[in-house]
Amino acid sequence: MNSKTKIGIIICDRYRRCAGGKCLRALRGREGAFSTYTDTEIELVGFTTCDGCPGGNIEYAGEEMVKNGAEVIHLATGLVVGYPPCSYLDTFKAFLEKRYAIKVVVGTHPIPKKYFEMHTSLGTWEDSTWKPLLAPTMTDQVTRENYD
Repeated sequence: MNSKTKIGIIICDRYRRCAGGKCLRALRGREGAFSTYTDTEIELVGFTTCDGCPGGNIEYAGEEMVKNGAEVIHLATGLVVGYPPCSYLDTFKAFLEKRYAIKVVVGTHPIPKKYFEMHTSLGTWEDSTWKPLLAPTMTDQVTRENYD
């Protein structure tokens, strides 16, 4: 590996008790949104919640992550697979990118099968605006099953 990329992860506050297992597993295995880090080591420099709607911790978390060297902030997969998906997702992404001049990726671990099937059934992600947001975490059926 040629270099190191420092990242931060912000999760939805609905999952505030999450131990980060799926995100960290995907990070180690370079799956989901972490599959793009093929030629670099990844160092996690921050992991926290948004602090609930409307995201009161986004500003502070972004600032701390950048102070700790973050080059990329990932908005966790839980923000897109929760019921309903986060309505502030675009706002969080735009704010972090503008305020801290940092790359923001929507997603961490691959979308688990149960969420994929439910949102497909509900038609949640039919609007074309979802396609680029889901792309980093949309995987094949076997991978989705492994993350259930």
